[in-house]
Amino acid sequence: MPRTQKLLLVENVESLGIVGDIVNVRNGYARNFLLPRALATKPSDELIQQLQGKRAEAQKMLAEQRRLREGLAQKLQGVEIKLIRSCNDQGILYAAITQQDVANELNAGGYAVKPRDVRINQVMKRIDSYEVHIKLDSDLDSSVKVHVQADRKLDLHHRDEHAAPAAASEHATNEAPAADGESKGEKKSKKGDKAPKGDAAPEAKAEKADKGGENKFGGKAEKKAEAKAEKADKGEKKSKKA
Repeated sequence: MPRTQKLLLVENVESLGIVGDIVNVRNGYARNFLLPRALATKPSDELIQQLQGKRAEAQKMLAEQRRLREGLAQKLQGVEIKLIRSCNDQGILYAAITQQDVANELNAGGYAVKPRDVRINQVMKRIDSYEVHIKLDSDLDSSVKVHVQADRKLDLHHRDEHAAPAAASEHATNEAPAADGESKGEKKSKKGDKAPKGDAAPEAKAEKADKGGENKFGGKAEKKAEAKAEKADKGEKKSKKA
């Protein structure tokens, strides 16, 4: 089963066509919107002929709309509007600017713009100036300047001046430990150049060990020799007596 069908428009349908156009639409769109509202029907040669007069009127209307849009596009070039909004002390709005907000302000100034014609390419949620595009047709594009201002006096410039020295101070504070670290490293390297106490210790211990070994083993040998000598003397005395 095909997903689309051809219908004859009996009324102008925005973004689709004018009366007398034969359009190809999805089944769901036809069943749920066009046919229930009697905006379209099954095409036939007889019905197309009946709609010729109505179609000519629609074409004249479209030509007039096009002329008005071209004039509006020229008038909108260089237009500036002002929107007053509530915000916090940092200039951030409590609610972002919408297409409806811009369209309402333009309409109040005499420019017949619909919300869907307003193209906002960025989030407008702080006190600032923005460039907004107004697309009236596929080839009709204008730019307007939107100045979003606070509903009270804000000293944002003064706050920025104080923020800069504070940032510089913080940056200097962050760098200070690095400098201290370098000086400590230099001190450690200087200490490392000196002969460590531990280097002399092994020599002293070795010398002490040598002395200890001499005393320990040399002393025993002397005592043994003396004992043998005494024993030998005693033996000689006994032999003489005998």
